[in-house]
Amino acid sequence: MTDITIYHNPACGTSRNTLALIRNSGVEPTVILYLETPPSRDELKKLIADMGISARALLRKNTEPYEHLGLAEDRFSDDELLNAMLAHPILINRPVVVTPLGTRLCRPSEAVLDILPDRQQKAFTKEDGEKVIDEHGNRISH
Repeated sequence: MTDITIYHNPACGTSRNTLALIRNSGVEPTVILYLETPPSRDELKKLIADMGISARALLRKNTEPYEHLGLAEDRFSDDELLNAMLAHPILINRPVVVTPLGTRLCRPSEAVLDILPDRQQKAFTKEDGEKVIDEHGNRISH
């Protein structure tokens, strides 16, 4: 059994599609509802490091705290951005998926396919109707 973790927001279509793609590979991941159970500072720093991105790259911009806190300004250190994400978990972009093959912010949702160890088992269509996986479990290129 492959060990996969998803930092998930069930209200987000991209997050729901990513979770469904993980399950379509035959794996039931550990689901962390990060708005209810946010990662610790150390966990968040590790996720960012493992993805090879900056703290700013993980910030979700189209949410009220982003504007209210003035986070668009380039004057914040990574530690200050981490503080904002820990104080307002909605600022953490999602979904973040951790697998034995890597850690990734899965936007778009099919980015998860690059780090899933197991093949897709059947056809998959995203909630918006976009076909992503064919009936043989192969990725459809668009």
